Amino acid sequence: MEEKGTKKHEYEYKAEMKQLLDIIIHSLYTHPEVFLRELISNASDALNKVRFKKLTEENILDPDSELGIKIDFDSEKHTFSIEDNGIGMTEEDLINNIGTVAKSGTIEFVKKLKEENKPFDENLIGKFGVGFYSVFMVTDEVTIETRYLNKSSKGYSWKSKGEGTYTIEEIDKKERGTKIFFKLKDSALEFSEEYRIKEIINKYSNFVDFPVFLKKEKINTVSALWYRKSGDLKDTELNEFYKFISDDFEEPLAHLHISVEGTVNFKALLFIPKSAPMDFLRTRDVKSINLYSNKILIQDDCKEALPEYLRFVKGVVDSIDLPLNVSREVTQKSPAMSKIKNAITAKILSFLQEIANNEPQKYKEFYKNFGPLLKTGINTDFSSRDKIIELLRFESTLLKKDELTSLKEYVSRIKENQKEIYYVSGEKREELEKNPNLEYFRKNSIEVLLLTEPVDIFIVPTLMEYDKKHLKSIEKADIDLAPEDKIEKPDDNLSKSLISLFKETLKDKVEDVVSSKRLVDSAVTLVVGKNALDPQLEKMMKMMNKGSVDSKKILEVNLSHPLIRNLSKIYIADSNSPLLKKCIFQLYDGALFLDGTLPSSSDFIKRMTELMEDATD
Repeated sequence: MEEKGTKKHEYEYKAEMKQLLDIIIHSLYTHPEVFLRELISNASDALNKVRFKKLTEENILDPDSELGIKIDFDSEKHTFSIEDNGIGMTEEDLINNIGTVAKSGTIEFVKKLKEENKPFDENLIGKFGVGFYSVFMVTDEVTIETRYLNKSSKGYSWKSKGEGTYTIEEIDKKERGTKIFFKLKDSALEFSEEYRIKEIINKYSNFVDFPVFLKKEKINTVSALWYRKSGDLKDTELNEFYKFISDDFEEPLAHLHISVEGTVNFKALLFIPKSAPMDFLRTRDVKSINLYSNKILIQDDCKEALPEYLRFVKGVVDSIDLPLNVSREVTQKSPAMSKIKNAITAKILSFLQEIANNEPQKYKEFYKNFGPLLKTGINTDFSSRDKIIELLRFESTLLKKDELTSLKEYVSRIKENQKEIYYVSGEKREELEKNPNLEYFRKNSIEVLLLTEPVDIFIVPTLMEYDKKHLKSIEKADIDLAPEDKIEKPDDNLSKSLISLFKETLKDKVEDVVSSKRLVDSAVTLVVGKNALDPQLEKMMKMMNKGSVDSKKILEVNLSHPLIRNLSKIYIADSNSPLLKKCIFQLYDGALFLDGTLPSSSDFIKRMTELMEDATD
């Protein structure tokens, strides 16, 4: 209708406004504070449009005015306003863009839901472009005053309580652009406080292209560096930006600048921290990636932007392919987000490989902090598995302490007849180096990887092979040792009889007793069968399940050891000598002790004392 004596018109909304507003207020946004993010985003878009128009048109109102966004408030009257000198709107724009709450298809969509008696899925609301209406979360009535950019344009006032109608009235507005103002609800009075407004702008809108003034004070002081060219970025800028987004007091170890255009479009500025936070591996409560849409924050700590094993990466990802009003659930299901995640993952892994190749010391520093987490990607990201394998590093018997080797480097040093890549797992290098099962490899200068990270034992056995070389624990009974290098052992009936005595004495304590081809200095050792768990993995499984029982192992006997030879002599003299069985039990318990699986030390100590008494009698 048209009121008499004025040019004020009342219109009805073209969609079921009440239902949609209820959805917007209660389902679309998690926090009411995002109303300001939406209004600043719309103002930024309007300013971008007028900046483009200046390049192609001449009939522009106030062409030399400085582009910007002004925010004002009154903490006593609880009023709020935001103004830009962007492109502005015509009366037709107000009807089509503001008066129509959603885009084409929304009415039919809602009607279908009503007919089928289904609830509105808030995960879909991002498709309908209703950002402006988030303002009704904080006010009961809103007014827009606007004027289009042309000099011949007129000013208009748009007003609505969001209850089915709105009015448009012609007004005398001198300046180009749009001003939105309203009085806050009692439940939203916090948004008339300066500290709260600053907090929201710093959180969501610190990187918009245009200055944002709050009562004449410029609030957004940090530039969106990810939109600039890599060659234009200075280290000081990058370091300060990193500290700003990460709350880290240290400078980053490295940064990666990404710009992708194609099936998905996004820009990213990512950082690798110099050190890991406390308790990093035991908690997921560490912020990683902030997700932006055209420099406006969509989500802080967007878990969907990176796989779990890369969550040490900090930074920002900005994509115009993602809607601004997007929920976390939508992000999880978004095809664009999936493409962004895959692209970023590939870029980061290639970047890490580049550091490993060209800056090994820096990579070593990175790996010390984040290697254990990176390794978990082997069993979770099968599409990137080969790239991650190349990034793995391990300690080795041929390298000094704290030096690391890749599998590729290991293979480059491999012996001519060596068919397998050997490893041994344990808690500390010092303990591993004393492992009896290393003796053959040490004597023959065969390299063995030393796995000291708890995650290693879950990862390395799953690799199966690398460069056609099987990965094999040296604590497995079926290791493939080169025939010409095998240690010669006496092989006569006496030796067989002695092995039989070991079997008879130990009975069901072991899976088997065999002569050893790996021992040099030690008398006996314990190994596991081909299909058995790695001993270190079994220990960890037992810790998690205290009721589990240790599996039986294979006892290998070094028939060339002086002690075993002495037992052979005793056996010849008296095959029933009590000393024989006492020594066999003591050797077995000693092997359990070294293995870390001796159930009780009392019998071991008692028997050792008895043997020393016998020896000194």
